[in-house]
Amino acid sequence: MSDDHTHVQEFFSARAADWDSRFPDDGPAYAAAVAELGLRVGDRVLDAGCGTGRALPPLRAAVGPSGVVVGADLTPAMLEAAVRAGRNRDGQLLLSDVAALPLRSRSLDAVFGAGLISHLPRPAENLRELARVVRPGGVLALFHPIGRAALAARQGRRITPEDLRAESNLRPLLAGSGWRMASYADEDARFLALAVRED
Repeated sequence: MSDDHTHVQEFFSARAADWDSRFPDDGPAYAAAVAELGLRVGDRVLDAGCGTGRALPPLRAAVGPSGVVVGADLTPAMLEAAVRAGRNRDGQLLLSDVAALPLRSRSLDAVFGAGLISHLPRPAENLRELARVVRPGGVLALFHPIGRAALAARQGRRITPEDLRAESNLRPLLAGSGWRMASYADEDARFLALAVRED
């Protein structure tokens, strides 16, 4: 396991137990972002870097009982917190690195990634792996329940020009990784970039 993975696991392991209680009001923002994926009953969707699984209930509601919902995360403590919250009833939990998913190519209709992009050690390569498992025309949602400026203020830092979530950086990053950006919103109350899997 690389140092990047170790750092991510250490960061989230230390915060897993109280993660949901730190952000108790994010549920409606997750549900609204999932709604923008345009999922249909029977679709197959991955929550990449699912953490405690906060997106799993709205994803399950969108695809219905005949759909497939998978939550993949690198940190065992986060998946354990998802189980304690009962979210394993809404999707299959998978201990997996999104850089090497144990999923068939073109097997999914969509990927949801909340807070994911800033934790990817090799963003272009990792986004290519997400593209691999999505069918052409499938959708990727990169989401955060608050916008970049609000998040930076919360963390006591400034937004830098190198921020991967800046539209000027994210659009070419996605384009080089098999995705075409379809929409981009960076507002105080949310960050949501939607991209379509190219052929």
